[in-house]
Amino acid sequence: MARKKFVYFFGEGTAEGNGNLKELLGGKGAGLAEMTNIGLPVPAGFTITTEVCGIYYKSSKKYPPGLREEVEKNLKRLERLVGKTLGDPADPLLVSVRSGAARSMPGMMETILNLGLNDKSVEGLAKKTSNRRFALDAYRRFITMFGATAMRVAREKFEEELEDVKERLTRTRLKKGRGKVFDTDINEGELVEVIRRFKKVYRDNTDKDFPQDPVVQLWGAIDAVVGSWMADKAVTYRRVEKISGLLGTAVNIVQMVFGNKGGGSGTGVCFTRDPNTGKNVFYGDILMNAQGEDVVAGIRTPIHLNDLKKKIPPIYRQLAEVRKRLERRYRDMQDIEFTIEEGKLYILQTRNGKRSPRASFEIASDMVREKLISKEEALLRIAPEDIERLFYPVVSPDIPSGELKEKFFASGIPAVPGAASGHIVLSAKDAEDWAAKGKSVILVRKETSPEDVGGMHAAKGILTARGGKTSHAAVVARGWGKCCVVGSEDLVIDYLQKTVSV
Repeated sequence: MARKKFVYFFGEGTAEGNGNLKELLGGKGAGLAEMTNIGLPVPAGFTITTEVCGIYYKSSKKYPPGLREEVEKNLKRLERLVGKTLGDPADPLLVSVRSGAARSMPGMMETILNLGLNDKSVEGLAKKTSNRRFALDAYRRFITMFGATAMRVAREKFEEELEDVKERLTRTRLKKGRGKVFDTDINEGELVEVIRRFKKVYRDNTDKDFPQDPVVQLWGAIDAVVGSWMADKAVTYRRVEKISGLLGTAVNIVQMVFGNKGGGSGTGVCFTRDPNTGKNVFYGDILMNAQGEDVVAGIRTPIHLNDLKKKIPPIYRQLAEVRKRLERRYRDMQDIEFTIEEGKLYILQTRNGKRSPRASFEIASDMVREKLISKEEALLRIAPEDIERLFYPVVSPDIPSGELKEKFFASGIPAVPGAASGHIVLSAKDAEDWAAKGKSVILVRKETSPEDVGGMHAAKGILTARGGKTSHAAVVARGWGKCCVVGSEDLVIDYLQKTVSV
């Protein structure tokens, strides 16, 4: 009897899987395979099936026999296809390692980018791209993600070192009459210092030097993604969303493409329709000269997709065509992740998009009129909670404008419509604790992360100082129909003193 297949390859316009294998390949893996098969520009890679995760937890956290050999075989196939080798000191292949369950769980499981970088390959990448700053920036990101995700080093420890360097540079710039320093302002020499500091943080917290062997890195990342299936935030999200019966998460190993190679590169998230109103308009955010996690993390406030139309018209037209093709293929509103690398578009993911209750009705009825779905399918897409959420609170039009103006505190980007009131809390734990006592709360954060999911669910509304309409806060709140305002950049939040001011 033939041994079970645990790894599925995709690349060069063909894939071993397809969009119908979501239970086996996870939503992300099935989407990558399907988009490859229909000719969209997808970076090559391979998917470790959800069955491996299921076996891992049923077998005392052991992988099935033969998996390592199958991964090695597919890695060599990927290396031959792209003409690069993982860890090559001259021209390294870099990969992302990402999760993907059969049901969408935005941000709840782990991702590691830029895997394959070490002290030698970072210099090879710098020479090959003629952009040493880009290579060093990719390396400092990888150390942070691997350290935090694979080795459980608190991400704040890396961030503190980075902020210390930025604050020192800001003081110098202010003396010269210049503004605050952002990540993109840090030069090559300063990044060398940041990397040295990050490696010390890693060593101090793991008692090990940062791994230089890319195979050790790869299996550390695979372990981290599989392990994230049972992380508290993922378990909480599945409980809240009543998700059950899944085998586990797939693991996607994909050739890296880079949105942080300069002004002609960028990364974004877009929806084929407006997820708040349901209107048939192209909707999304993009960050130029950035990597994917920057968009959903809300670390920088992005620009609107319409600005891409002005900035790089050919890419916008290509993305608009992708929008049409994916809606026709999936017959539903799609949530698409994309990267532009030096003027070339890559599609990294597609999935059915989270939407507001109002949008659920609008999209379903419009798609019937457009003959994409039948009336019966449209009715089946409306969940009972969508009807209930149509009656969620809004600000009364009877309140005098003068009274509203008098009580105005701050404004931001309206990510999810509605209205909410309650006590301000600055941590997810406080939100859960206060809500358990019957109090209404508004969760206020600089930006939310997957660790905040319990508090986000407990809160009546969410307010963040950073982020856009496709940030983590916006995507999760939209799925739950919770009022959410993001990108309120005037907010000054002090977690230690527990104060919010403008």
